Amino acid sequence: MSDHRGNPEEARQRPDRVPDATVEALGALSKALETTERARGRLYDFHQLTGGADFELDRAVRLLREAGHAASADRVEREILGRNVIPGHWTFQIVEAYNATYYEAFKRVEAEIREELADGADHLFEARLKEERRTHGHPDHRATPDEAPGT
Repeated sequence: MSDHRGNPEEARQRPDRVPDATVEALGALSKALETTERARGRLYDFHQLTGGADFELDRAVRLLREAGHAASADRVEREILGRNVIPGHWTFQIVEAYNATYYEAFKRVEAEIREELADGADHLFEARLKEERRTHGHPDHRATPDEAPGT
């Protein structure tokens, strides 16, 4: 795989051999991966929110007992506290399965295709849009962070 870590802008240089159609296809693939990243974040939200709710049940059980509702406290402990969210799974297991089965494969395939078709260059579609949409010569529209203002 190409190594563009020394200059991030170099990573977005479109190889001469890469046609517009390929840039657009790679952009769609990248957008799909970015959407998957967002979905994965929601999965972590689900994991943490569910875990937080489970820990809050400790407080609910204690308060039910203090209020004289031992049977209700016992029921929450027995039926809900520590319960699987789907058969045989806590949320961390869902996150792990998603990562192993889908997310890691998606990341790998996207990176391999980008390497094969564009020498590993990332965000070519967005870089092309930036170049098309920026106002050349405007200090807040420079192509790169190190470009001199007004060029």
